[in-house]
Amino acid sequence: MSTENEEWRDSSNEENTGAGRDGNRSYNREGGYNRPSYNREGGDRPYRPRFNPNNEGGERRSYGDRPQRPSYNREGGDRPYRPRFNNGGEGRPQGFARPQRRTGDYDPNAKYSKKKQIEYKEQFVDPNEPIRLNKFLANAGVCSRREADEFITAGVVSVNGEVVTELGTKIKRSDVVKFHDEPVSIERKVYVLLNKPKDCVTTSDDPQARLTVMDLVKGACNERIYPVGRLDRNTTGVLLLTNDGDLASKLTHPKFLKKKIYHVYLDKNLTKADMDQIAAGIQLEDGEIHADAISYADENKRDQVGIEIHSGKNRIVRRIFESLGYKVVKLDRVFFAGLTKKGLRRGEWRYLTEQEVNFLRMGSFE
Repeated sequence: MSTENEEWRDSSNEENTGAGRDGNRSYNREGGYNRPSYNREGGDRPYRPRFNPNNEGGERRSYGDRPQRPSYNREGGDRPYRPRFNNGGEGRPQGFARPQRRTGDYDPNAKYSKKKQIEYKEQFVDPNEPIRLNKFLANAGVCSRREADEFITAGVVSVNGEVVTELGTKIKRSDVVKFHDEPVSIERKVYVLLNKPKDCVTTSDDPQARLTVMDLVKGACNERIYPVGRLDRNTTGVLLLTNDGDLASKLTHPKFLKKKIYHVYLDKNLTKADMDQIAAGIQLEDGEIHADAISYADENKRDQVGIEIHSGKNRIVRRIFESLGYKVVKLDRVFFAGLTKKGLRRGEWRYLTEQEVNFLRMGSFE
């Protein structure tokens, strides 16, 4: 039994073969014009159906002179057959293949090496301008400025053959400086960004032999770099390591406001009242502290919060929430002084770009 639609298709087929045609135009039922329909033998161009139906023999045939895209089989052809998706295995439905398991010697930072270390442009420095001895040692990658003061007072630093123990001593860059009788000189600058994992301590040396951030970046350079600031052992996220003492001092000194954003995971939902209180200010044992911005990371999961803060006080984020009866179960620093961990998995590192270094030197992180 034919339906009205089938009758319409029959009439359409007749029109396509030339029936009911007025030149290259054909009339529809309402009397209007249809788009020109060309037949296989005549017309301005050959008939080319959009799809190629199968013939009775089961082989796919092509109409017109339109070339068909090559179909390569698994045995022959110009290239091997490559399915878009890999089979999941015998007896398993076709779909995405399981991710390849990494072996114990997998190095996520293999794409970086000392050969690919970036040569950063040095800022102009007057070679005759005096420089503090502790700053010289820090810029030489020996230690931080604070540690340099301790080494100076301990009498293990000499300048031009004479031991110097007075703090604040200034020297020339051309002077011969020795540390433990070994000559030292100002090294080229290195800037490494690490996505710090959990169970990793932010120190250059750990007496308990725990995993340190230095273990994770040991293949980055020959120069001695050290972490800028600290993250708790169980806090993850953005961490900068460098031998640029001047920049490290800027980023850790309280007078330089560094924007930091944390993703906080709590043991229970944060109430709107407590959130407003954190924004207004919380009184802690070492003074009042308030967040520059705070909001739910997900409206459906109110136990996750994003908080922006400039304070560099010890464990400040954890103490803020603990003072209101919450326990921080996970803490991730996602932003520090303009730097993010985008594109870095846990434990991976990369060199800063020249542009990022310039932003930090200019103080654009404030």
